[in-house]
Amino acid sequence: IGELSKEIRKLSASKNAVILAHYYQVPEIQEVADFVGDSLALAQEAAKTEADIIVFAGVHFMAETAKIINPNKMVLEPEPKAGCSLDDSCPPDLFREFKDRHKDHVVVTYVNCSAEVKALSDISCTSSNAINVINSIPKDQKILFAPDKNLGAYLQKETNREMTIWDGACTVHEAFCRDKIQDLKLKHPN
Repeated sequence: IGELSKEIRKLSASKNAVILAHYYQVPEIQEVADFVGDSLALAQEAAKTEADIIVFAGVHFMAETAKIINPNKMVLEPEPKAGCSLDDSCPPDLFREFKDRHKDHVVVTYVNCSAEVKALSDISCTSSNAINVINSIPKDQKILFAPDKNLGAYLQKETNREMTIWDGACTVHEAFCRDKIQDLKLKHPN
């Protein structure tokens, strides 16, 4: 562990802070973190601590989720401008209009969205519990799903439910399309 890392940990301890780093962070940031993981799990882990301050090395919606789960703790973002294309693809004002056009739908949102979009939702889900969430909704109830169209399409296929899906996506995940994966398998069969 480097000298700067030691100084950061010392400062963190003196302020009774916990440092959270998302998996996507560079190794140097993960090295100083108390916890490394996915955004929701990190926010939940912070809730188990006695820390007064949460330093969240991730994107804005992750820090918002940490604040929702830890309302009595101060949450700091080392890079407040850090964004997420999935979150950006679902602006709250446009989502509110979309929701208003589908008033008879129950609104289910993937947890990787802004606090404002979560506030417009009836249910927030994770990728691991999304199928169970959709299956828990009565069959005659119309569903609006946001913000990830890819997760929404997967849920439609797996649950055999028709849903109105917001047209949002993560540009990084979009880059990993089926054809590219199949090409890679052909080029590297082992």
